[in-house]
Amino acid sequence: MKGTGRNEANIRMKRNRWMILAAGSLLLLGACANVGAMRESDGSTQAAVLEAEDSGLVQEEAERQTEQPVEASAGPEETSTLDFQTDPSQATVTEGTQEYRDFLLDNVLHSANDGDIHYSVYIPDSYDGSEPYAVFFTLPGYEGLYFQGVGENLYSENFAFEAMNYNLKMIIVAPQLSDWGETSARQAIALVEYFLCHYNIDPEKVYAEGYSGGGETMSQVMGMRPELFTAYLQCSSQWDGAYEPVVESRTPVYLAVGESDEYYGSGPSEEAYENLYGLYRQEGLSDEEIRELLVLDVKDADWFESRGWTNQHGGGGLFASDEEIMGWLFDR
Repeated sequence: MKGTGRNEANIRMKRNRWMILAAGSLLLLGACANVGAMRESDGSTQAAVLEAEDSGLVQEEAERQTEQPVEASAGPEETSTLDFQTDPSQATVTEGTQEYRDFLLDNVLHSANDGDIHYSVYIPDSYDGSEPYAVFFTLPGYEGLYFQGVGENLYSENFAFEAMNYNLKMIIVAPQLSDWGETSARQAIALVEYFLCHYNIDPEKVYAEGYSGGGETMSQVMGMRPELFTAYLQCSSQWDGAYEPVVESRTPVYLAVGESDEYYGSGPSEEAYENLYGLYRQEGLSDEEIRELLVLDVKDADWFESRGWTNQHGGGGLFASDEEIMGWLFDR
């Protein structure tokens, strides 16, 4: 239900905190020259953030807000655009002006190489940059793409909100891309790199999920840069990316789908599983080792009907509330 009103001063305070945290993250730029090597980092990112905190760049955040979207008017002294420079490209971020269930909606990462990337983001009240946090990227299906309207991904799917139950120290990013092709895959990678560079993120706790068309996009991301992620959950979708990079990086993958999914069927997920499984066997991994890295979970009609759904593709949104599925992702 929509909220009945907000305290404008509290909203302004919270937006100011976002800007302060982002400004403090400028000190991390020296650690961002090679994002792909962040899993090998020696803690320099955390040290940089601690320096930012000591310099007074990190402040206490305002009270958590849980209403439907409300306009947050900025005073004349405020700015809505923050500039960042990464090596080799330059990016700017324009903050959103609405909030929904603690998410700041419709932020825009302006990438010199990949264009405008729209996303909503939740940063826990406890985050102050002094310790590394986990991060979760959730890519929506067709109904949540950007042309459907700001925040539609969050209104129509629960993956972002259910994720809050698994790690209190986790930033959650909900992109709203324009399609499920290669351009959107590269935009998703740019967004991941941005957060790894500009926030204090534990590189061993970088999670991703894609539902329907979002799974098509994320599978392409996994075919390009799987080493960025700790684990990937694909729901009610098909695999459009390469397989070999995933096997090389040993990034765990969970494929969940209905056996009679009206849009994809279970065949594409089964094929992806078999291809990944075969490549792991060629690498000499045992069945037990492969099971730690790869899961195929095909749900039958009874699973959906027992939860009040007859449509298995739309019912894929139920995977968000399945503790076995979501628990697998965040236990990696």
